[in-house]
Amino acid sequence: MRTFYDQDVDPEILRRRRVAIVGFGAQGRAHALNLRDSGIDVRVALREDSASRAACAGAGLAVSTPEQAAEDCDVLVLLVPDETQPQVYERALAPRLKTGAALLFAHGYNIHFERLRPRPDLDVLMVAPLGIGDQVRATYAAGAGTPALLAVHQDVSGEAHALGLSYAGANGHGRAGIIDTNFRDETITDLFAEQAVLCGGLTHLISAAFETLVEAGYPQELAYFSCLHEVKLIADMIQRRGIAGMRGSISSTAEFGDYTRGPRVINDASREQMRKMLKEIEDGRFADELDADARSGFPTLAAGREAAESHAIEAVGERLRAMMPWLR
Repeated sequence: MRTFYDQDVDPEILRRRRVAIVGFGAQGRAHALNLRDSGIDVRVALREDSASRAACAGAGLAVSTPEQAAEDCDVLVLLVPDETQPQVYERALAPRLKTGAALLFAHGYNIHFERLRPRPDLDVLMVAPLGIGDQVRATYAAGAGTPALLAVHQDVSGEAHALGLSYAGANGHGRAGIIDTNFRDETITDLFAEQAVLCGGLTHLISAAFETLVEAGYPQELAYFSCLHEVKLIADMIQRRGIAGMRGSISSTAEFGDYTRGPRVINDASREQMRKMLKEIEDGRFADELDADARSGFPTLAAGREAAESHAIEAVGERLRAMMPWLR
C-alpha cells in the first residue's frame, strides 16, 4: 500500500477550490477548523434550523445551507451520519452540484453498498481519518496529525487522487501518512473492527468481566478499576509498542495469564463468530439489518442505550470518575 506525506502533496490544488463541509459533528468540526487554519476557503453547510449554526459562528466559520453550498462549492464533503447521507444527497445536493465538482466522503459505506449513487460527472473520493474527530483536530492543533486512508471511486477530472492528497494534507494527515486504499476495503475493515474489537468486542468483554467479578462477591469499585479503567493503560502501550512490546512491559504473572487464559476467552468459537460477522458485512446483510432498524426508528439503538445506561458499571464509574477530574 502506497503511503504519502506532506512532501507528496500539492496544497495549491485545494486552495484553488471552494470547499463545503456538510455537517458539524465531531469529524465535520475537525475538518472545517483544520481546513480553515490551512488557508482553505471553507464553509459549513447546515440546515436553517440546525443547532450547530451558533457553534460555527462562535468558531468563526462561514455557514450556508446545503443547497447553497452545492451551487457554490467545488468540493463538497459529506459528513452527516451514514443513514442520512443518501437523502441529503438526493434532495439537496445532486440537483445543484456543479458539473465536474468533487464529492468527498470520510467513510465508504454508502458508496460501497450503493445506498448513494453519485452523478457520473462528479469526482468521487474518500479521505478517511484513522481516528475520531477530536483526535483529528487535537493532533493538527499540536502540529502533528492523524493517519488517513485515501480512495478514488470516480475520477472524471483526471486529478481526483491529487485532490484527495491535497485535502488530506490540509486536514493534517500528510504529517502522519496518507495510505492508498479503495472504498470496499476501507468499509469492510472499518465495520468489522467496530463490531469485533473497538465497540462490540471491547464493551461486551469489559461488561462481562465486570459482572463475573461482582457476581462472585468482589467490590464493584475493584471490578471497575480492574476491568475498565486500566484498559486505557494497556491500549496506550499496545499503540506505542505493539502487542509484543506491551507484553514485554507487564509482569511475568500478567504475561503468563495472557498466554494461558486469553485463548479461553478468544478461541475457535470466537473466531468462527468473527468469520460469520465478516461474511455478513461482505454480503450486505449487516447493511440491510441497519437499514431496516433505521426505517423503524432505531429500536435496537434505543434498547441498547437504555440497557447500557442502567448497567451497574455506569453508576460506579460515574462515582469513581468524579475522583479523577482530569479524565473529563
